[in-house]
Amino acid sequence: MASFAMSFPSKKEDESGLSSYYNNKTTIIQEARVFNESPISPRKCRTLLTRIVYLLYVGETFGTQEATGLFFGTTKLFQNKDSALRQAVYLAIKELATTAEDVIMVTSSIMKDMQPNSEVIYRPNAIRALCKIIDPSMAQGVERFFKAAIVDKNPSISSAALVSAYHLFPNAKDVVKRWVNEAQEAVNAKPSSSFFGSSGGGGGYLGFGGSSQPSGPQTLPSTSYIQQYHALGLLYLIRQQDRMAITKMIQQLGGGKSGAGTTLKNPMALCMLIRYAAKVMEEDPNVQRQILELLEGWLRHKSDMVNFEAARAICEMKGVSPAHLTKPIAVLQVFLTTPKPVLKFAATRTLAALALTHPASVATCNIDLETLIADPNRSVATYAITTLLKTGNEASVDRLIKQITGFMTEISDEFKVIIVEAIRSLCLKFPTKHASMLTFLSGVLRDEGGYDFKRAVVEAMFDMIKFIPESKEQALSHLCEFIEDCEFTKLSVRILHLLGVEGPKSPQPAKYIRFIYNRVVLENATVRAAAVTSLAKFGVNSAEPSLKKSITVLLNRCLDDVDDEVRDRAALYLKVFREKPLADAYVKEESVFSLAALEAKLVSYVKDPAAAEQPFDVSSVPKISRAQAAQETARPSTLDTIGAPLAKKTVDLPAAPSAEEKRSAYLQQLAEVPEFSSYGPVLNSSQNPAQLTESETEYQVSCVKHIYKEHIVFQFNISNTIPDTVLEQVSVIMQPQSEDSGLVEDFIIPLPSLSLATSPGIVYVSFTREDPDAYAIASFQCTLKYISKELDPSTGMPEEEGYEDEYQVEEVELSAGGDYIVPSYSTFGSEWDRMRTGPNATETFVLSAMESLRGTHFKFHHVCISHLTIEFTAACDSIIEVLNMEPLGGSEIPQQPTVHTLQLSGLVAGGGGKVLVRCRMTFSRGQGVTLELAVRAERQEVCDLVLAAVGG
Repeated sequence: MASFAMSFPSKKEDESGLSSYYNNKTTIIQEARVFNESPISPRKCRTLLTRIVYLLYVGETFGTQEATGLFFGTTKLFQNKDSALRQAVYLAIKELATTAEDVIMVTSSIMKDMQPNSEVIYRPNAIRALCKIIDPSMAQGVERFFKAAIVDKNPSISSAALVSAYHLFPNAKDVVKRWVNEAQEAVNAKPSSSFFGSSGGGGGYLGFGGSSQPSGPQTLPSTSYIQQYHALGLLYLIRQQDRMAITKMIQQLGGGKSGAGTTLKNPMALCMLIRYAAKVMEEDPNVQRQILELLEGWLRHKSDMVNFEAARAICEMKGVSPAHLTKPIAVLQVFLTTPKPVLKFAATRTLAALALTHPASVATCNIDLETLIADPNRSVATYAITTLLKTGNEASVDRLIKQITGFMTEISDEFKVIIVEAIRSLCLKFPTKHASMLTFLSGVLRDEGGYDFKRAVVEAMFDMIKFIPESKEQALSHLCEFIEDCEFTKLSVRILHLLGVEGPKSPQPAKYIRFIYNRVVLENATVRAAAVTSLAKFGVNSAEPSLKKSITVLLNRCLDDVDDEVRDRAALYLKVFREKPLADAYVKEESVFSLAALEAKLVSYVKDPAAAEQPFDVSSVPKISRAQAAQETARPSTLDTIGAPLAKKTVDLPAAPSAEEKRSAYLQQLAEVPEFSSYGPVLNSSQNPAQLTESETEYQVSCVKHIYKEHIVFQFNISNTIPDTVLEQVSVIMQPQSEDSGLVEDFIIPLPSLSLATSPGIVYVSFTREDPDAYAIASFQCTLKYISKELDPSTGMPEEEGYEDEYQVEEVELSAGGDYIVPSYSTFGSEWDRMRTGPNATETFVLSAMESLRGTHFKFHHVCISHLTIEFTAACDSIIEVLNMEPLGGSEIPQQPTVHTLQLSGLVAGGGGKVLVRCRMTFSRGQGVTLELAVRAERQEVCDLVLAAVGG
């Protein structure tokens, strides 16, 4: 591409503000009159166009009217034949087209420049600009131009057409799919000319001194083969839904076991092919062996880029064996000694990730990695040291920590965090070395650093306190010193909370009081409030009476605090000190509300106008243990991610929705159906849809059940996977297996039409509960009914005639667990005693065969486990699954071979209140497992529901 000039201001001019004036949007719009001058000055216009494109590239925006004026002013320059000016025009047109109006009017001028017989240098620019200008409906009209350009011998023209096709694909899929043969031809491209034009008749250097005058710009041979990279990307985009076609393409272009037979000459194209191969291998394990052979062949390619990509693909392969890692690790080991910093960084980063799962395999590189600790590139040194920390042995810990200390001040916070996280995992791997590692952590805690770095150090100490009891006293002392000069409120609050939990258990709890009370005196209101709570935990949980008396004096001083939150907390805790039941409830309470469930209930309460007449029922919100709450809010364990690079970005998969996010989505869908507006609030929805078909079937159906006070709504999510068929008048016929189900069908809301593009669709079936106070349990036989019609391939519309058909799916069951009962944590002993005078029921069952409750899946909790424990384990798992209740106190894991008691807690949707279950199990070789099931609830119907669920 010919360059176009732009005069850059001097430093003096820049300092005086002339540069900002020169590239000011208003100034540029005023100077656009040069486009109307006669004759046109190519140099002036080129300079102005450069400034316009520069402003757009740095984020400046033009209004619609401004962009339209500039756009059509630019189009006047088509009268001039200057090649460099024409290229600048196309750059400006391409950038302004997204904002300006009526841009389609310039289509004919652009198409003149992209004619196949055109020998102009700006033909690729014209192709790229046309892609931005045309409407998707016009793609068919320019199809022949793009097809010719894709197979053009000029690589710049071919690449421009391929990239344009790539951008057109989302809006004109059917048209672009027809260009697959041309794209395949571009992938197999042979040496061709460069973008300086097609071949002419001249000889000599750059066409000068030849025997004849060339008819156009002269050619230079191109060796980059960049069009193969663009063509491969387009081919994958077209075929991405057809796994077999992608696999065949990989095998054809792979070049056999050695990789030497491939037609791909461009290294970037080969890297892209390797990524496609890795993705196919991940999705289809059946082709793993063939693709692994291809990847190992590419390890011997002459390009370092291809070698590394193949090595990384093998290292990141799921379930890769140590034997298969030998070759890629050898390639990465060579990169460790290369003088190129990029290769060293890539190799150390990949080895750091691999060391998480295969430390023994990576250990062969330890000698080379140790030499990189002193590498001038601190990013390389950081990854080298984190890899060594994961592959080294206990004897090398002290030496490595000493080397780390030397350069901690020279690296950024991002890499400091990686180092700290590696130390954190090492603490748990070698607990006997905790003293030296704790000394290192306390040292870096005093260094300068941002919030993320300090948080990583604090959390590493938290883990040591939790998992290495011997380190607790020393770690707490270091944290106490840290909060004396901590600038981060969040960290101070977390440390004060930890001191309140762990401090009272220490041999000398009084030594922490000074550090905590200093925060009441010196810190902001948020930290002062946290310190008051921490002091209260010492007063309630400490066994020393004198300590409680001293803390009472300190809390009395807090009653004069200027912040109302601090005063209120102090008054509350002084009150609970005097009454033990209050202290147990507000300070020692082991359970908390499930925040996700609480949020969902509050949102439902606020959105329902009728609910505002009654106070919010907090008893309907399930509770969880503090350990579960900590697990839910904890970030992903760094023990699995330390030093590892970010996940592959081949496909950006969204995170799986949580149970409450699913529930919110269901509520939104139901709110859009007017027939359900009078049903009131949804009491409960299925946590996970029940799959009624296999995943490979042509029609996929799942069911979600929504419980209302007087109704039950079944939501069927239906997908049609056949591309050339549309289903009309789709409905689901539900037939109860027994006549006394207690449910009466109201209506069915069918789906008018369902195709591959509109899948999944929803069919609703509504039933009325004959007795709203009873908990109906039933089983339904379900049949999918529809009219099947073929799609006309030319128009894409369904044919007029179709045929009625039906499709049998699995049965749908309405059961106690999941539909009426939700898990909820509680303190079993006190709650069981509290409910002893309420509704209760007891029944005995003989579980001679576990298959009566669930399948033959046994959960092994120990390697050496007796047959009796297996029986109890299976019984516990079965009961928990059937009732969908929360096991308490670790009772889901049997400890005795002949006797076991399982304790369960739950909440019943729709105001049914709390329900507790105690399962006493005994084992005898003659009868199997005998189960005594005792139920206590707030309603007798709930007791009957539990017994029916287990006995049915």
